[in-house]
Amino acid sequence: MQIFVTGATGFVGSAVVRELLAHGHRVLGLARSDASAQGLAALGAATLRGDLEAPETLQRGAERADAVLHLGFVHDFSRFGDACAIDRRAIDALGAAIEHTAKPLIVTAGVAALDTAGPVATEADPARAPTDAYPRASEAAANALSARGIATGIMRLPPTVHGDGDHGFVPMLIDIARRTGRSAYIEWGDNVWPAVHVRDAARAFRLAVERGPRAEIHHAVAEQGVAFRKIAEAIAAGLDLPCVSLSVDEARAHFGWMFEFAALDQPVSSARTRELLGWQPSEPGLMRDLAGPGYFATGRDPA
Repeated sequence: MQIFVTGATGFVGSAVVRELLAHGHRVLGLARSDASAQGLAALGAATLRGDLEAPETLQRGAERADAVLHLGFVHDFSRFGDACAIDRRAIDALGAAIEHTAKPLIVTAGVAALDTAGPVATEADPARAPTDAYPRASEAAANALSARGIATGIMRLPPTVHGDGDHGFVPMLIDIARRTGRSAYIEWGDNVWPAVHVRDAARAFRLAVERGPRAEIHHAVAEQGVAFRKIAEAIAAGLDLPCVSLSVDEARAHFGWMFEFAALDQPVSSARTRELLGWQPSEPGLMRDLAGPGYFATGRDPA
């Protein structure tokens, strides 16, 4: 298959591109800059110049491909609402381009805002409706396409997709610890973050797109939940800083805009995904990654 990938040069997207190419697929990657285009070409992928704010470009990419993986997102939390609106329009454009075809479309979402029925979130739990406080509407947009007969899959990622090149929430926590001189958790720190290694996540995307056009929800989750206190302790050890417990009010000041994510307590199952896709995570877990030097190299860009 030729697969059009948005976000193809990002941390997860580039791993997905490598995984697809390694298994005989051809990749057309969306590239916003010359450097991105050169990086994709070096991997062996074709490129389509453009960005998520150009619906006509997204439609051309989808029309040229046999399947679409939407991993792109504007990771600018200072204008999160705008980023979510761009994401929704991009999903609408991709869906319109493949309507009345049998092309698979898989949209990337997260596990952070699920309406969980039990103690552990499952693939059957719906995402909460977008709100002003959390306006991300990836799943709502995907579900709207499915309701129109465009079978749209959803790949939910945990807050911690880790591995070499990670510039997500864990590096942001490390940056906060460096700036404040301490690594912290909230109260007892027993809230948990699910996690997955980036190469395991890439395999889940490949297996899902190979399955064909289906309105299925998958969880690319290898570890159901890692206690936030363990993450904070690993960061403290890696930076040789104290690890402290903070009250809720103290934590709000310490973590800033990241407080809600630091307080996240969302154990997540991927049993259904493993059954449907035959997906078996095999890469190192989060704590093993944090025990190595990679996350704490000097000069690493946290953003």
